[in-house]
Amino acid sequence: MAHEMMCPLCGNRGESSTSIDDGAAFEVRGQFEGRAIRKCRKCASGLIVGPLSGLFVGKPQVIPKDIWHHMEEIWKREFGPDQDSAAAALPASYIPEAGTSDVASPGLPVLAVGSGHSLAVAADGTVWAWGWNCVVPITDRLTPVQVQGMTDVVGIAAGHYHKLALRRDGTVWAWGWNEHGQLGDGTTSGRSTPVQVQGLTDVVAISGGRSYSLALRRDGMVWAWGSNDSGQLGDGTTTGRPTPVQVQGITDVMGIAGGAGHTVALCRDGTVWAWGENKYGQLGDGTMTDRLTAVQAQGMADVVAISGATYHTIALRRDGTVWAWGRNRDGQLGDGTTTNRSTPVQVRGMADVAAVAGKGWHTIALRRDGTVWAWGWNCGVLGDGTMTDRSTTPVQVQGLADVVGIEGEGFYSMALRRDGTVWAWGWNEHGQLGDGTTTGRLTPVQVQGLPDVGP
Repeated sequence: MAHEMMCPLCGNRGESSTSIDDGAAFEVRGQFEGRAIRKCRKCASGLIVGPLSGLFVGKPQVIPKDIWHHMEEIWKREFGPDQDSAAAALPASYIPEAGTSDVASPGLPVLAVGSGHSLAVAADGTVWAWGWNCVVPITDRLTPVQVQGMTDVVGIAAGHYHKLALRRDGTVWAWGWNEHGQLGDGTTSGRSTPVQVQGLTDVVAISGGRSYSLALRRDGMVWAWGSNDSGQLGDGTTTGRPTPVQVQGITDVMGIAGGAGHTVALCRDGTVWAWGENKYGQLGDGTMTDRLTAVQAQGMADVVAISGATYHTIALRRDGTVWAWGRNRDGQLGDGTTTNRSTPVQVRGMADVAAVAGKGWHTIALRRDGTVWAWGWNCGVLGDGTMTDRSTTPVQVQGLADVVGIEGEGFYSMALRRDGTVWAWGWNEHGQLGDGTTTGRLTPVQVQGLPDVGP
């Protein structure tokens, strides 16, 4: 039985068998703690993923090439050259902890945040939501409730007032507000339960902009629907679309992210491209001119992950450094100023980073040691116990360790710990922190009543 995978290191896509198979793009080389270790035949690095998982859910551990080669030498010496399950007998010290790799995996998000509402994918593929319920009947939920009809889900995303889910069969489903056609069902009627996005199959990633939606297909092409007033759909027009249209002028994409009115794409060659609104320079092309089709962000190479915030953009390079551009009124670019930037600048004091996130006026970074750091506007959303803006130096979120995933919105943030628990901090007027109250929190609190999240 074969499963489609994508290597987060080199972008290699192809099948992985459940046993050694010389014809597969990914070769099973052993198992560790019940999870298969697969080797990418293109870049020769190892990926620890779920036992038979064909899609990356969450953040798979990536074994760098040099460590991988070291492990293989140990296997051959101790177990013989043909031993394909020796990793099961190796001590845990031979397997790097999550985040100690030389690159972060883009993965499929199992957390998502919108304007006052939160989502999580449980380990069993069900979807849970809490916070503001913005469609009739309008009933806020202070703790998670299960979304009806959603099973076998591998990734989620959220826009301002709508939600998206990617199922294992490659179909996309949506619910919430739909005034701009962002649900993709051909109407502008809001939905309180999920409806299937029309005409989309073979999807491997999704993202939500403010009032529009994005999907990446397995062939590396991007599709978009919803609001298009700034050209964020990338089809060469400013006409809104209630069903998906293909983004023009960009191929070979491996990551997508939506902002308020701009869209960002990461190509397999490590370059970053963007289109749509550019009032603050968030496209990174050195101008402040809106673009109806994709333009390349200047000076960005060897990028492995991206995030689209409201009016700024964040990129993570393979060397663990973070770069940002666009609006900087609140210091969200982290360069020690409040000056807007139309080309990328490096975030000060941030190294050894494994993941980035941002969806409002602040930015979050997950370091390889499992700690979380934040900077920019601070209504309590930075998690440092204060409400002081941080424009010069990132601050550590208090009380969080062993984190493997992060998400951020303008007024609150969330983190997933390795044990499957979810933690949140910031504003809580609709119960979006999931702790059973509407009390804002300056430091993380655990989301209550949520099944284990992640693969």
